[in-house]
Amino acid sequence: MGDKYMKFTKMHGCGNDYIYIDCFKETVTNESALAIKLSDRHFGIGGDGIILIKKGTKADFEMVMYNADGSRGAMCGNGIRCVAKYVYDNGYTDKTSFSIESMGAVKYIDVTVENGKVILAKVDMGAPILKAADIPVNSDNEKVISEKITVADREFNMTCVSMGNPHAVMFIDEHPKDFDLDFYGAKFECNTDIFPNRVNAEFAKIIDRNNIEMRVFERGTGETLACGTGTCATVVAAIRNGYVDNDVTVHLIGGDLQIQWSGKEEDSVFMTGPAATVFTGEIDL
Repeated sequence: MGDKYMKFTKMHGCGNDYIYIDCFKETVTNESALAIKLSDRHFGIGGDGIILIKKGTKADFEMVMYNADGSRGAMCGNGIRCVAKYVYDNGYTDKTSFSIESMGAVKYIDVTVENGKVILAKVDMGAPILKAADIPVNSDNEKVISEKITVADREFNMTCVSMGNPHAVMFIDEHPKDFDLDFYGAKFECNTDIFPNRVNAEFAKIIDRNNIEMRVFERGTGETLACGTGTCATVVAAIRNGYVDNDVTVHLIGGDLQIQWSGKEEDSVFMTGPAATVFTGEIDL
């Protein structure tokens, strides 16, 4: 191997784990190839992808995200909370409210600090995109709300939302833990006849007016323990269908996220959840 060592920080939000690289200190050349190499859980560091932390042009900071397969990710709700924790904990800002951009979209964050470290972050995830053409999803309807779709041998009611990335949300009767996510998730993700840019697929069960259980199959990664944008999209879909109130706790395999949305299309979705540092290290490239 070479003699170039790169420092990294492993962080997670509800088990959605990424390798974070501080580009104030490190130089990364081939970002996509690095994502594939480092994300490998057997031959690399292991993660759902990598996130590069840079100085922002439109915001205080910028996050550049790659999925485990090397594809570029537009936005990651769990990742942005970790970026917020990283920049605060490492002294790049002393403010508890600041902005982070990802692929040109600026998000505003409020952090909760305990003993000088961020423990929770609330993110203004922006207003949901509900028009089918803008998500994008191919449909005869302007918006996809509880639209019937048959995948393999099963009929689902699908509601589509974009939170800066496309989501198809299916409400199911069984507990998500009993659902064959790998099979159906992959079928949804790669159905480019319906989803021109592929899709993130969420399968959720309504517990009551304030609680949802869900699992997610992420585009470019497969199942993750949590997905911030997917959680937001699921709550938006549930509110659009009249299943839940405006303040919902979503229970994911990796932990809980709190989502708030007024139900008005022009209003932002707010997501509150934890962010944790697992370890730091350096890798021989």
